[in-house]
Amino acid sequence: MPGRFANKVAIITGSSNGIGRETALLFAKEGAKVTVTGRNPERLQASKKALLDAGIPESNFLIVAADITTSSGQDELIGQTLDKFGKLNILVNNAGASIKDPQNRIGISQSLETYEQTMKINVESVIGMTQKTRPHLAKTKGDIVNVSSIVAVPAGWSLLAYYPMAKAALDQYTRSAAIDLIAEGIRVNTVNPGIVRTGFHESEFGWSAEEAKKFYDDMGANRSSIPVGFAGRPEHIAKAIAFLADRDSSEYIIGQNIVADGGTTMVLGIHANVLNSLNSSSFSQ
Repeated sequence: MPGRFANKVAIITGSSNGIGRETALLFAKEGAKVTVTGRNPERLQASKKALLDAGIPESNFLIVAADITTSSGQDELIGQTLDKFGKLNILVNNAGASIKDPQNRIGISQSLETYEQTMKINVESVIGMTQKTRPHLAKTKGDIVNVSSIVAVPAGWSLLAYYPMAKAALDQYTRSAAIDLIAEGIRVNTVNPGIVRTGFHESEFGWSAEEAKKFYDDMGANRSSIPVGFAGRPEHIAKAIAFLADRDSSEYIIGQNIVADGGTTMVLGIHANVLNSLNSSSFSQ
């Protein structure tokens, strides 16, 4: 029985690891032909192995090593996809990063260079990919899903100032692009993940695997941080992306932010502090 993405072609940026890899796997299992891309050759090979291990034939996927922060990298990615598959139905702008300041500065003391690099990967690359894929997606009445973050919500993040700014800009770009592109039959939406067990903290902050595991375990066990009681997994976000990319499931959803965070953004700091200061005996009759 064909999957919901049968005869569809999808580019998934940042798919050499984590959420992007899981999304590529899900799409491919559901019948899509997928282009997997990233900058790290070893991680790309790991994604290739994951696809092959899942029984996906090599004719149904393409591995492209490219830097999408460059115009030439974007052209290479789109060109190879069209050369192999002949069309494009879905663009998932998943690539993103929180850039570490070279002087280890935090907050608003981070350098302008750090700001520029952060905007380049999280916002400018999405703009470039959207503009360049627009004519191809218009032909297929395609779909774009941008991957943002809960750091974009209206709350301050004092440790890292520029990453939340970039993701908030991405959310606003989604809304603007959605209004502009729907006239051509292209839908644009965003998924905003919360804390998810990916390689993000290892690659961006230099944590060891053990440090990252402890962080996810501790955060998941703290219901004042994640009310659902566990840290998310890449497949949770991949399923949300697939929902927005599947027109049969989400045709009437345009320019929206689907938050997938286990309830994190539902909890205010004051609520957590109040709950921690009370115990069950306070409410006993």
